[in-house]
Amino acid sequence: MRNDISVGQVLKGQRAESAAFLLNIPNSLTILRILLVPVLVGLMVYGHYDYALVTLLVAALTDGLDGTIARMANQRTQLGAYLDPLADKLLIMSTFVTFAVLGLVPVWSVILVVSRDAILLTGTLLARMTETALNVAPTLLGKATTVSQLAYIILVVGLNARHTDVLVLNPLLYGMSALTVISGFHYIARGLSQFNFPQGTS
Repeated sequence: MRNDISVGQVLKGQRAESAAFLLNIPNSLTILRILLVPVLVGLMVYGHYDYALVTLLVAALTDGLDGTIARMANQRTQLGAYLDPLADKLLIMSTFVTFAVLGLVPVWSVILVVSRDAILLTGTLLARMTETALNVAPTLLGKATTVSQLAYIILVVGLNARHTDVLVLNPLLYGMSALTVISGFHYIARGLSQFNFPQGTS
């Protein structure tokens, strides 16, 4: 009986440690970023762009901190590898759709951004369902695209907070859109190659 209790306690402790590891600081920051998405959308819909800008900056700060802390504190997890890009995509897609509803950006740019991220999310889900070892690590091109999208979002919200026409951001809009298309095709090509030639095969 004592041995059974001891084993049970050990297993319970291991499960608790595993749960604590999954809900470490980086993953908690990522979850916070996801929770800020509906707050950001609501603030923009009701025209509170000053508060929306603060919320957006906090979300951007968590985006930088979670990866940095994960590397420095050796707290990288498989959950974080999937959750971090998911949080970025939810934030970006939701914001661009809100921009389109409010008439702040051209509809074609929203279609590009949402289509790219929807395709990437679908590919990731398909890989999980088929148990394919898909590399979800962001590439340098993908990171540059995310940075350009977040920069554009922040500037659009900031200019609206100051009642300034967002047309001055058109050069950034075109550059961001080009990166979105190029990185989208790059990720699709990488994903297809991994589906056709799974890791560990020749």
